[in-house]
Amino acid sequence: MDSGEQVQQRARPRRVTAAMVAARAGVSVATVSLVANGKTAGRVSEDNISRVQEAIAELGYVVDGIGSSLAKGVSSIVILVAPDISNPFFAKVIGGVREALGPSYQLLLSVTDSGEFPKADDVRKLMSLRPAGLLVDAPNAGFLADLSIAGPLVLLDAPGLESAAPAVNLDVAQGARALAAHLADGGHRRVAYLDSVTGTETFAIRREAFLAEAAARGMTVDPEHVPATTIDVGEAAAAFAAAWPDWQRQGVTAVVCATDTHAYGVLQEARVEGVRIPAELAVAGFDDLPYSATSSPGLTSVHLPAAQLGLKAGEQLRRLMEGQPLEQEELILESSLVVRGSTSAAST
Repeated sequence: MDSGEQVQQRARPRRVTAAMVAARAGVSVATVSLVANGKTAGRVSEDNISRVQEAIAELGYVVDGIGSSLAKGVSSIVILVAPDISNPFFAKVIGGVREALGPSYQLLLSVTDSGEFPKADDVRKLMSLRPAGLLVDAPNAGFLADLSIAGPLVLLDAPGLESAAPAVNLDVAQGARALAAHLADGGHRRVAYLDSVTGTETFAIRREAFLAEAAARGMTVDPEHVPATTIDVGEAAAAFAAAWPDWQRQGVTAVVCATDTHAYGVLQEARVEGVRIPAELAVAGFDDLPYSATSSPGLTSVHLPAAQLGLKAGEQLRRLMEGQPLEQEELILESSLVVRGSTSAAST
């Protein structure tokens, strides 16, 4: 054997097995499996846990997830399907899900381009990974009908679709009505609405609830004053720049945005156009993202508990994955209006 072959052999490390760890620690392979998978409670002594952990660290052992999933029929993977990961709202949802799942499960995201929803075929391909469970954020009925898969499934922010699977929903209509009442009380009579092109039920409900309450309180929202963009600051700014001259001529004094991200675009372009907020135009959004409290002026927004949405959905899914019954098939989280300087004097 020449030196090149020797170097090549030395560069190809052996895969560390559970048997090798067991031999190093002086325990059984079954004990190594219990320690590596965090299932030691009442089953493995502290001394053996310490010895196995030291052997794992010394040898660089990694659990064979594929082999484990084949043996159990499922993996430790949880798939979260979301329509638009660029929306900052989803970052908080993901944080809540991760907290609920803990270290026993690995979270895998399935997302597509802004404004689109993953196709059911694409998600079905991921089922080859044998996921332990599936979370679907803000789906539409067509997606769920096409998906047609077995296994633990929980929906997030899916109003009207809770019959398809256990769900954790946001009462977005409550906040939308409160926002309409706030603007009506502020004397606004002609209002515009900047919508999202994402075709999901949650956006339809917040829009329709606002429009219905606005009409009931004597405010007018012309159908031509309801443009829609992706959830993107630049896109929203461009839409406002194009619409503002007509809105101004028609006497529009407030614009409600489907998300805070849309509202940031309006605030940005309003500064460019020299539009005074809120003296000439009141601006409000949905989500109550962290930046909304520090923007100038602060953004009035419907608070949607994103982290709680993810946390509760993750807890529901974990119960299903671990064979525990659900106390409720549908959980509803309340929304609330946070009034700031973009629609009136800052609240105290």
